[in-house]
Amino acid sequence: MSGGPSTPALAAAVSGAGGLGFIAAGYKSVDEVVGEISAVRASTSRAFGVNIFVPARREADDDAIAAYAETLGAEADRYRVALGEPRWTDDEWAAKLELVRRERPAVVSFTFGCPDRAVVSSLQACGISVWITVTSPAEAQLAATVGVDALVVQGSEAGGHQSSFEDTDDAPIGLVALLQLVRRVTDLPLVAAGGIGGGAGAAAALALGASAAQIGSALMRTPEAGTSAAHRAALTHDAPTTLTRAFTGRRARGIVNRFVLEHDPRAPQGYPHIHYLTAPIRAAARAADDADAINLWAGQAYRMAEASPAGELVQRWAADPALIER
Repeated sequence: MSGGPSTPALAAAVSGAGGLGFIAAGYKSVDEVVGEISAVRASTSRAFGVNIFVPARREADDDAIAAYAETLGAEADRYRVALGEPRWTDDEWAAKLELVRRERPAVVSFTFGCPDRAVVSSLQACGISVWITVTSPAEAQLAATVGVDALVVQGSEAGGHQSSFEDTDDAPIGLVALLQLVRRVTDLPLVAAGGIGGGAGAAAALALGASAAQIGSALMRTPEAGTSAAHRAALTHDAPTTLTRAFTGRRARGIVNRFVLEHDPRAPQGYPHIHYLTAPIRAAARAADDADAINLWAGQAYRMAEASPAGELVQRWAADPALIER
């Protein structure tokens, strides 16, 4: 959960309660990630993971991005900020790989693509388990060819960015169907992600062939999460979620708000260019506790989120009779 909700305190609390907490390296400098790894280790001796974005430089339509920027002028005026500079970066890819080789977390997971076999092998040589997030059987087959240890199978219900290798407009596959389809093409361990909000959901995923379940949105109201006040409030309401490019130029699932309704129809592809373009607007809205112009990332089961300590939630989920019977 990049962009704020994932914190060292949250990762440590989840791991300390018997889960596997993760910190998000996306959008952060190497120094920031080093600090977060140190903070987790200061709080728990348990295993934890680090998630890294795979950079993929695709052709951006500069004219479409410029046209979208024109439509955002009123938003910039509303929040008294200048629009950000639309640009591509590799999110310090090489430096972050070197960082995790040095720090050696138990797991490194990847989003938005599949590293090559050399990268995977170099991490495994350091005793690190490598997981790749996939959204289709074809992606699962590709990841299996580079020797990864497990696949995070992300269904369409998941909050935040769709982790597909290619950013297309194809209809995403729901988790129930996706787990079955992926299991047909690989024997790798599967971690189910998307729409799982507790023990019963995890048990259902295990019944469909997963080895573990990944939970995100259900932890976003915990005191350890870095979720903003406006985002926390939105998680208590009943608004629908949708996939939108309006905030980052890449499809992501979030709670529908004014910004989505007004700008999604004109938002082009262009990640991370549009992420940087809208960042000042989102930061100003967040500072003003204004949920109308921030990316309210959330999965379809977001109403299951509770304002309880993360460790208590993990322990309660693990004690769910449906999961114990598995």
